[in-house]
Formats: sequence, C-alpha cells, structure tokens
Amino acid sequence: MANESPDLPDEFELPIDGVLDLHTFRPREVGELVPDYLAECRARGILTVRIIHGKGTGALRETVHSILKPIDYVRDFHLAMGDSGSWGATVVELEPME
Repeated sequence: MANESPDLPDEFELPIDGVLDLHTFRPREVGELVPDYLAECRARGILTVRIIHGKGTGALRETVHSILKPIDYVRDFHLAMGDSGSWGATVVELEPME
C-alpha cells in the first residue's frame, strides 16, 4: 500500500485486524484508505471494524462518517463507547459477503 505520510516508508504492510488508526495518515489519504480497508476486512470475514480518527475538532470524524454513508455493505456505524475510544473512534458494522 502506498503512503504519503513522512513517518512511514513509501510501501508498507497495513495490518488488516479490524482496527484502522488514522493518526499516521494525511487527511487527503483517508478517502481512498477507509473504503479499501473496509473491503479487505470484509473479504477476510472481519465484520466489526474500529476506525480511530481522534477527538480533535471533529473534522476527520465527519469526513470518515461521510465516507461510510454511501458504502452499501456498511450495515451501521456509531461512535465507540467507553474504553473503545469514545468519540475519538467509530465502530463500523459490515454486511457479510455472500
């Protein structure tokens, strides 16, 4: 996977484990990264994904939510509860592949 973030090598292996931490990515990378990551999770049978966007101003959270809305295999998404990240993370429920 290519990445433009200065702290990561040009090519790196992003773990597909159901947790996507956006802190190491630039906001402009999120539009392609989130759907690609969700599709790969779904293909591997990972149907609950936690996307860590941080609390901050809420701009990245809003961007993530706007990306999730049109994806037809996203069953539901909501802010994480308690020690799962609270409003700094979004939990995404995916439809299984047929």
